[in-house]
Amino acid sequence: MKKLSVFLIAALMGTVAQAAEYKIDTKGAHAFVQFRIKHLGYSWLYGRFDDFSGSFFYDEKQPEKSSINVDIDVTSLNSNHAERDKHLRSDDFLDTAKFPTATFKSTSFEPLEDGKARLNGELTLRGITKPITIDVTNIGGGKDPWGGYRQGFSGTTEFELKEFGIKSLGPASQKVEMILDIEGIRI
Repeated sequence: MKKLSVFLIAALMGTVAQAAEYKIDTKGAHAFVQFRIKHLGYSWLYGRFDDFSGSFFYDEKQPEKSSINVDIDVTSLNSNHAERDKHLRSDDFLDTAKFPTATFKSTSFEPLEDGKARLNGELTLRGITKPITIDVTNIGGGKDPWGGYRQGFSGTTEFELKEFGIKSLGPASQKVEMILDIEGIRI
């Protein structure tokens, strides 16, 4: 009977280890919210948001139950050019004085093959909320050297600027691509 109890406890602990909530590791700089947009159709302009936070729930055995919530400080926009950043923060584009925060809240997670998935959710930017889909790849998960447990994902999406009331940078610059690399530490 004692062996059965030990086996059941171990089995239950294994299940608990698979389904967990994770805090996005921004403190250790192991997560990034980046973007790129064509500049006049001649090259790519890259940037990122330096300050954001969030958490996600992930169950390796039932990934369809996964969810994520992220808050982005839009004033932390950084394209490595101070004057351009000032212009992008202005009411011509992101209007960060009026809308300093963007949010993403997932509505569903659709597992596909080979660690791929579709993450559906609502993005709120400039006070406008729209559904978006993020193509996700599970990078991996496991114990870290400090006694914690981590999961990592990479995702991409794109949307038209006008959907969120943002002016385009010209005919070749109607869409922005988002590149999202998220590593979480199990809470």
